[in-house]
Amino acid sequence: MRDHSLLATPETVHWGRFWAEHPPVLTIADGDRATIQTFSGRDTVLPPRGSGMTVAPEQHTILAADIPGQAHLLTGPVAIEGAMPGDVLKITIEKIELGADWGFNVVRPTAGTLPGEFPVSTETITHIPIDTANKTARLPWGTVLPLNPFFGVMGVAPPPEWGEVTSIQPRLHGGNMDLKLLTEGATLYLPVHAKGALFSCGDGHGCQGDGEVCITALETALTGTFRFDVLKGAGAQITLPRAETADEIISMRFHASLDTALQIALREMIAMICERSDISETQAYQLCSLAVDFAVTQSVNQEKGIHGRLRKSLLQLG
Repeated sequence: MRDHSLLATPETVHWGRFWAEHPPVLTIADGDRATIQTFSGRDTVLPPRGSGMTVAPEQHTILAADIPGQAHLLTGPVAIEGAMPGDVLKITIEKIELGADWGFNVVRPTAGTLPGEFPVSTETITHIPIDTANKTARLPWGTVLPLNPFFGVMGVAPPPEWGEVTSIQPRLHGGNMDLKLLTEGATLYLPVHAKGALFSCGDGHGCQGDGEVCITALETALTGTFRFDVLKGAGAQITLPRAETADEIISMRFHASLDTALQIALREMIAMICERSDISETQAYQLCSLAVDFAVTQSVNQEKGIHGRLRKSLLQLG
């Protein structure tokens, strides 16, 4: 296993897309680790001078390069040798570090879960100071929030026939999942659709409530250390993004309809339970009703998200 470092520079970042033909900026071996630096936001969301908040010179350099694109600033893609369509990329999130002493939250008048309901004619941008030592953020009205940073966007290349896919919507390749459980120590599984998998990440969040209802979380810079393992041929069993923590297994699904997203996430959880136990599908369905917590991951990315959580200890039968 080798360790690699991928800094965010104009040559290693891209705005808002996943694409099977996107050339990798780093190629690593199966089982290697990569520490990946990310930034969030364009010039319009940078804190004003004199605010006491520090913008990294690297972020200024990236923005000055005027790289074309929209949505999220992503670092990558990283190619993993040996990853091929039909495999699954296992991504172990070993460490997440805060990369700035500030973050921001934006309200857009025609977006979010309640479009048009707030009396604002333009975007409301709130800059929020971050105490990196104590991992807290202080809101303008005095509330202090504990931080549990995670990457809102983590994904691989989509199927080649899809062409370029925006980072706004989460889909089969991952992308803008906004799942706050994918923090340090969690493991993400993504089906591989292109040679090398082509992993990119960004959209750092200091904290977020399930739903992300006003369209943004505490957007900030993060640096993550990931271990990448290729599970050969596992795509026959793992066909949708899924995750786990030390204590829980997590199903997830995205759809324009929350009802449909829930149904698919439920079917996926039933399958995951049956993979890890010898109970029947009907019994797994009952266990879901009795013990699985389903929640709205986010309701603002066109493709809405639902995730289910089950404690692993409940699968230790007998």
